[in-house]
Amino acid sequence: MQKFTCGRQVLPYLQQLYGRKNMQEVERYDLVLNEFKQKYGYDSAYLCSSSGRVEFIGNHTDHNGGRVVGCTVSLDIIAAFCPNGKNEINVVGTGRSEINVKLDDNANPLTGSEGLIKGVVEYLLSQGYNVGGFDAYTDSTVPSGAGVSSSAAFETAIGVIISELFNEGRIPVETLARAGQYAECEYFDKPCGLLDQSVVAAGGFVALDFADGLSYNTVDADFSKLQLVLIDNGVSHSNLSPLYAAIPAEMKDVAAFFGKERLIEIDEKTFFEHYDEVQKKVGLRPALRAKHFYEENRRVDEIKLALSSGDVDKTLELVNASGDSSLYQLQNCAVDDKDTAIEDIIHAARGLTHSAARVHGGGFAGTVLCVIPTANAADFIAKTTEIYGSDKVLPLKLRTVGAKVL
Repeated sequence: MQKFTCGRQVLPYLQQLYGRKNMQEVERYDLVLNEFKQKYGYDSAYLCSSSGRVEFIGNHTDHNGGRVVGCTVSLDIIAAFCPNGKNEINVVGTGRSEINVKLDDNANPLTGSEGLIKGVVEYLLSQGYNVGGFDAYTDSTVPSGAGVSSSAAFETAIGVIISELFNEGRIPVETLARAGQYAECEYFDKPCGLLDQSVVAAGGFVALDFADGLSYNTVDADFSKLQLVLIDNGVSHSNLSPLYAAIPAEMKDVAAFFGKERLIEIDEKTFFEHYDEVQKKVGLRPALRAKHFYEENRRVDEIKLALSSGDVDKTLELVNASGDSSLYQLQNCAVDDKDTAIEDIIHAARGLTHSAARVHGGGFAGTVLCVIPTANAADFIAKTTEIYGSDKVLPLKLRTVGAKVL
């Protein structure tokens, strides 16, 4: 961890953070440093970056002990920060008013970004870690409400700052992820699993297994053969918590049918042997959502092999299979029977070129993830930009590291 006085000092980090050396990022760090120094009166600052994420395979399986393949991307939230020697955390950002969280004030309930900070602090304290006050100025390129984990990026940024300033950088990935999950569940009223925060904290192209806590390993993939593009349908998913909550609840209803708490505790063969009975006793939609869980888990091993061997066609086939399963079995691509926005984008994207497309993140609104062979990427981006507009088409670079202090 070092202190920075100007944006040019981040040049050695740009490749791992953004997939390329881009002087616009240097200017962005310069802006954040200057605003931080002007706002809080420091001569220099520490810097951190915490990114957005995408998941290739593993849509809505983490909360039932499933497996996921995901990666961190070049959209991120950056922060200039310093310890302030006070018992409070102050955070201000580009275009955002200042947040003030007093660490010893437990009387006033907090919501929004203040609540996320408070939740991360509470969880880390409960695990025996040190917490202190700091000042920070942030800037984010992670779109809010679009399914690329803007809240997880913010929570994990707060976590790594606390880890570096007050705990010698020793807070592990799983604890950082669980701190973010706790904050969202307790202060954001969002019953999220552990997927988003885990990918953001771990970083790179990563396979995660939630059967017993969290275990993860890096996937050895040649990403030069593929281009990721997100297409935003322009509708925020920030007010759709009841729809998200129903998915893990219904999967767990199926698990309860077998006398278990999570689907991972039930052998796949046993589930399919009793599938008709599950439909009758628990319901068609919960049965289909559980079927998605088992099939999605199988696709994780297949896509790890496809990515490691550079098999582009197999990778696209699996992403499309995941997309179809989310559309027809998981049923998280529409808020009601009349809503076809996500499905329309999926089919349109697949028809433009040799590519794959699937709902991304929690679904119901937000974004569609498109995976395109690099040779077709420029044509695909041009065509989708013409249809949806440049502000709705987001080409992404792979980021090789998780949330970190520079």
